[in-house]
Amino acid sequence: MWPLTVPPPPPPPLPLPLLLLLCSGLAGQTLFQSPEEGWQLYTSAQAPDGKCICTAVIPAQSTCSRDGRSRELRQIMEKVQNVSQSMEVLELRTYRDLQYVRSMETLMRSLDARLRAADGSLSAKSFQEMKDRMTELLPLSSVLEQYKADMRTVARLREELRNLSGSLAAIQEEMGAYGYGDLQQRVMALEARLRACAQKLGCGKLTGVSNPITIRAMGSRFGSWMTDTMAPSADSRVWYMDGYYKGRRVLEFRTLGDFIKGQNFIQHLLPQPWAGTGHVVYNGSLFYNKYQSNVVVKYHFRSRSVLVQRSLPGAGYNNTFPYSWGGFSDMDFMVDESGLWAVYTTNQNAGNIVVSRLDPHTLEVVRSWDTGYPKRSAGEAFMICGVLYVTNSHLAGAKVYFAYFTNTSSYEYTDVPFHNQYSHISMLDYNPRERALYTWNNGHQVLYNVTLFHVISTAGGP
Repeated sequence: MWPLTVPPPPPPPLPLPLLLLLCSGLAGQTLFQSPEEGWQLYTSAQAPDGKCICTAVIPAQSTCSRDGRSRELRQIMEKVQNVSQSMEVLELRTYRDLQYVRSMETLMRSLDARLRAADGSLSAKSFQEMKDRMTELLPLSSVLEQYKADMRTVARLREELRNLSGSLAAIQEEMGAYGYGDLQQRVMALEARLRACAQKLGCGKLTGVSNPITIRAMGSRFGSWMTDTMAPSADSRVWYMDGYYKGRRVLEFRTLGDFIKGQNFIQHLLPQPWAGTGHVVYNGSLFYNKYQSNVVVKYHFRSRSVLVQRSLPGAGYNNTFPYSWGGFSDMDFMVDESGLWAVYTTNQNAGNIVVSRLDPHTLEVVRSWDTGYPKRSAGEAFMICGVLYVTNSHLAGAKVYFAYFTNTSSYEYTDVPFHNQYSHISMLDYNPRERALYTWNNGHQVLYNVTLFHVISTAGGP
């Protein structure tokens, strides 16, 4: 999962009963447009070896087209190439998961054969144990059929992509009259189907958090550090922000290895100071809470300028509704597979956590949910696949205690422990590109890997 200096430990063996299927593969993403003309991001994915891939199209800024049709054709070609790359990752990941499920099917058949051959030679207790194990494995038959269907879907998508690529190549040679609209629609439809397939395979419910991986001990007791959740796989920059109020200095390290060694970094001086530690870097910009206000600021690193800032209606600030550890943590910004989120509280919600989807370009609230969970009782929170997970403490012994599902506006209490090694977490954030939790724990920068499971019904549907 982490392709750089500090590799994560291997995942633990899957438990039985196997009603859940490990789903640590792709994450389909929506289209995003940057402030720079023509910069577009299409999909985020994870290769079979664990390396995360983010596919982008960045046109050459210095070239000018002699023909408008040529420019449009080139853009369509670039889209098809990026879809092709993502398709390869999806196909490999689906194939690997299918092989795993097939091995479980073999185990199921072996147990069935042993049961049939045992007759009366087994004790009642042993017979019942084998029968119970067989019952646990029965849902795998529908899981296997679902993955066979997924493989056929990927094969059909690949064939369509091959045909479309051939058409584009022929058009590029002739450069005659052709229907751009038809080509564009075919590409968009293919992208939509790929994203839907990837989303089904990529998201899941949090069932486990790994042991901590300490990256570095640097800075004060409170702070935040992060990578860009939407950057290409080759971009491994790390941002570091020490302290929880009135800070303006952001350090940008070239790679994780440079961050560990404390070398090769540049400094950004924010025009307005921050409050709390709930910052996030998303598609080249830093989103943070302006000190002593409920204003969200979007600071663009490349242009070193504020692109937009907007007040979050009714949101508490200045330690009015912080997490249990305080620290001006009234507003917390997050990114998951579906986009940008803000977690905060208002007087109207009686101190309960509100989670809102934000438009990353305008910072306007798209939709909000009242979770009913008191924010002052929460240690920290993070979003995965549209689900808000809340810890019950920031101290030793903390666990993921509460989950709110935005797709159904429902919640449940959970019991997912994680090892709080340094006893005081002041920042906890999920990175969908790496499928890892970033934490700032008492002056230590720490990573946790997560285990996500995708529930598949016994009828074979997702």
